[in-house]
Amino acid sequence: MDHYDPQQTNDYMQPEEDWDRDLLLDPAWEKQQRKTFTAWCNSHLRKAGTQIENIEEDFRDGLKLMLLLEVISGERLAKPERGKMRVHKISNVNKALDFIASKGVKLVSIGAEEIVDGNVKMTLGMIWTIILRFAIQDISVEETSAKEGLLLWCQRKTAPYKNVNIQNFHISWKDGLGFCALIHRHRPELIDYGKLRKDDPLTNLNTAFDVAEKYLDIPKMLDAEDIVGTARPDEKAIMTYVSSFYHAFSGAQKAETAANRICKVLAVNQENEQLMEDYEKLASDLLEWIRRTIPWLENRAPENTMQAMQQKLEDFRDYRRLHKPPKVQEKCQLEINFNTLQTKLRLSNRPAFMPSEGKMVSDINNAWGGLEQAEKGYEEWLLNEIRRLERLDHLAEKFRQKASIHEAWTDGKEAMLQQKDYETATLSEIKALLKKHEAFESDLAAHQDRVEQIAAIAQELNELDYYDSPSVNARCQKICDQWDNLGALTQKRREALERTEKLLETIDQLYLEYAKRAAPFNNWMEGAMEDLQDTFIVHTIEEIQVRQLVPRRDQALMEEHARQQQNERLRKQFGAQANVIGPWIQTKMEEIGRISIEMHGTLEDQLNHLRQYEKSIVNYKPKIDQLEGDHQQIQEALIFDNKHTNYTMEHIRVGWEQLLTTIARTINEVENQILTRDAKGISQEQMNEFRASFNHFDRGEAEFARIMSIVDPNRLGVVTFQAFIDFMSRETADTDTADQVMASFKILAGDKNYITVDELRRELPPDQAEYCIARMAPYNGRDAVPGALDYMSFSTALYGESDL
Repeated sequence: MDHYDPQQTNDYMQPEEDWDRDLLLDPAWEKQQRKTFTAWCNSHLRKAGTQIENIEEDFRDGLKLMLLLEVISGERLAKPERGKMRVHKISNVNKALDFIASKGVKLVSIGAEEIVDGNVKMTLGMIWTIILRFAIQDISVEETSAKEGLLLWCQRKTAPYKNVNIQNFHISWKDGLGFCALIHRHRPELIDYGKLRKDDPLTNLNTAFDVAEKYLDIPKMLDAEDIVGTARPDEKAIMTYVSSFYHAFSGAQKAETAANRICKVLAVNQENEQLMEDYEKLASDLLEWIRRTIPWLENRAPENTMQAMQQKLEDFRDYRRLHKPPKVQEKCQLEINFNTLQTKLRLSNRPAFMPSEGKMVSDINNAWGGLEQAEKGYEEWLLNEIRRLERLDHLAEKFRQKASIHEAWTDGKEAMLQQKDYETATLSEIKALLKKHEAFESDLAAHQDRVEQIAAIAQELNELDYYDSPSVNARCQKICDQWDNLGALTQKRREALERTEKLLETIDQLYLEYAKRAAPFNNWMEGAMEDLQDTFIVHTIEEIQVRQLVPRRDQALMEEHARQQQNERLRKQFGAQANVIGPWIQTKMEEIGRISIEMHGTLEDQLNHLRQYEKSIVNYKPKIDQLEGDHQQIQEALIFDNKHTNYTMEHIRVGWEQLLTTIARTINEVENQILTRDAKGISQEQMNEFRASFNHFDRGEAEFARIMSIVDPNRLGVVTFQAFIDFMSRETADTDTADQVMASFKILAGDKNYITVDELRRELPPDQAEYCIARMAPYNGRDAVPGALDYMSFSTALYGESDL
C-alpha cells in the first residue's frame, strides 16, 4: 500500500454524472455490476463469516460496509454505532467513507445519506471506488500500474494464444477465450484449451467461470448469458472479475517478477558477452590484417622494370586510399566499442572487461604503430627506385645507341684489314695503300673515345644494379675484344704494307733507269696515285648522321620544355589546394579539442552539435579525393619536389584520418556519458560540476595512484571524462545485485537451494533458460535431485567474472 498514488485512482474514478449516463445508456450494465460487485464483496466478507444478498440494502446501516473495509485492508476502523436510527447509520457509513478518504481516495458526489437511503447508483459507485483502491490500484507490471498494469498483465499472459487479443475490458472478453487462456496459462491441467472454439462463447465463458469457482476459489461474478447478450459488457464488472484472477495468481506473479529480474540481468550479460565477442573478433581481424600488411610494406626488393615499379606505386596508392582508411575506421570503432562496453559493465555492476592475451587496446595500438613504422619511407623508397630505373633506362638506351653506331662502323673492318691486296700491288699502289691505311688509323684513334664511353656506361649500369647487366656486359666485352682485334690487325697490316713497300723500292731501284726513259708513263702513274689518294678523303658516316640528329635534338628539347611547364602547372595546382586543406584539418582538430573541453549545454545538445560537426567534416571528403587525383598525376609525371607547399599527400592523409577518428571518439564519449547519466540519475548541474572538476583534475595528489587504479583499470595511461564520472558517482551504483538475483532464483526454485532444468525451462524464455543451463554448475548438496543446478554460484559469477 506504500506506493499508492491518489492521482491514479482519480484517473479511474468517475463522477456521479458518469454513473447516471452509464446506467441510462445500458440498464444491462447495472445488472452486471450488481452481480459482480455483490460476489466480489462476498468473496471478502465470507472470511468474516458473513455475506450480503442485496447490495443497495445490506450496506445501508454501514456495519457490513465497515467490516468489508477491515477485511480487505487488514486494519481496524473506529468502533461502529450499534443503534438502529438513521443518525447511527449515517455515522457508520461516514466512518467507512472517512476510512476510504484516508487512503487518498476522493469520493466525488458520494454522501452517506444516499447510501443509507439505498441509492443503487451511489452504492455501486462507492463499491467501485473500493474495488479500484484495494484490488486494482496496487497492480504493477513492467512499470505500468493500476488499470493499464492489469491490461498489460492480461496481454502478456495471453500473448501465446492465437485466438485471443485483449485490447480492453469489455468486448475483448466476450468470446470467453481470454478467461480460459488466463486459467490455462497458470494451470494448464484445468482446461483442455485445444478443444475450445471461438464461435461457442457460452461454453467458453461457463467453462472459465466454473473452473475458476471450483479450483481457484474465485466466485462467479458474471453471467455468461448476460455477457453474450450485451453489445458491450460492463467494463467495471469485467475489470473486477479479472483482478480476482490477478490476485489468485499473485504467487505466480511473484515468480514472474523474479523471472523478469533474472531475464533483465541475463539480457545485460548476453548483450555484454556479445559486445566482448564482437570486440575479440574485430581485434583479431584487425591484428591479422596488420600482420599480413607489414611484410608487404617491409619488402624493399626492387623490381627490374619501370613498369613493375609503377605498378608497386599504384598498389601503394590503392592501399593508402582504399584499403587503409576502412581499417583506420575499424580501429577507431574498436576503441569506441571497448569504451562503451566498459561503461555498460560499470553501470551493471560488473567487473571491467579484460580482452584475451595480445588483444588489449594497447596491443592493437602497438601493432598499428608497427604498421605505420613499416609504411614510413615506403613511398619514398618507391620514388627513389623509380628515379633509379628512369636513370637506368636512360643509360641503357644510351648504351644501346652508342653500341649500335659503333657496331655499324666496325662492320666489315676486320675483313678489310685482313685483305692480301698488297701482295699483287706495285710500289705506287703500295704507297697509296699506305696513305689509305694511315687515314684509317687516325679514324680508328678517333673511335677510341666511343669505345671508352661504351665501357664507362656499362660500368655505371653495373653499379646501379641494372637487371639486364649480363647482356650489356656481354655486348660491351664483344665490342672491346673486337676493338683489340682491330688494333692488332691494323698493326699487322701496317707492318705488311711497309715490308712490301721496302721490297718494291729495292726492285724499283733496278727499274730506275728504265723508269727514267719511261717518264710519260711515270707521270701517268703519279696522276693515278693522286687520284687514288683523293678518293679516300670521303665524308664519314657520322657527318651524315649529325645532319639528321640536330633537328631531332631540337624537337626533343622543345618537348622537354613543354613537359617542364606542365609539371610546374601540376605543382602549383597541388600546392594551392594542399595549402588550404592542411590548415583546414588543423583548425578542425583544434576546434574539436575545444568543444570536448568546454562542452556547453545538455549532453543531448553536445551530441547534436558534434554530429552536425561530423557531417560537415565528412562532406569535405571530395576535396581530399580531388587532391589525391592531383597527387597521382604528379607521381605519374615523376615529379619529386614541390616548392609551392610544405604539405605532402601523406601529411594530409594522416591528418584526415586523425580528424575522423577524433570526432568519432568525442561523439562516443558523450554517448557513454548519456548512458551513465541515465543509469545513475546524474543531473545536468552535477554533470557540469564533474566537467569543471575533470578539467582541473589535480594529477599530483597523494592518492593519485589509488584513483588511477579505479579510473584506468586497463592501465591505458589515459583518464577519460567517462571514467572520471563513474569514479565521482560510484556510490550510487553499489547495489547488491548478485544477492537480488540469487533471491529471484530462490523464488523460482520454490525456496530450494537448487533449481532444476525443468523449472528453468518453465519459468524463463527459451534462450535465457538455455543460457543458464549451459553455464550453471550441477548442485552437489545433500538434498540434490537429478538435473539440480547451482543457482547461487551462478548468480555470484554473473557479477564476479566478466568472461563466463
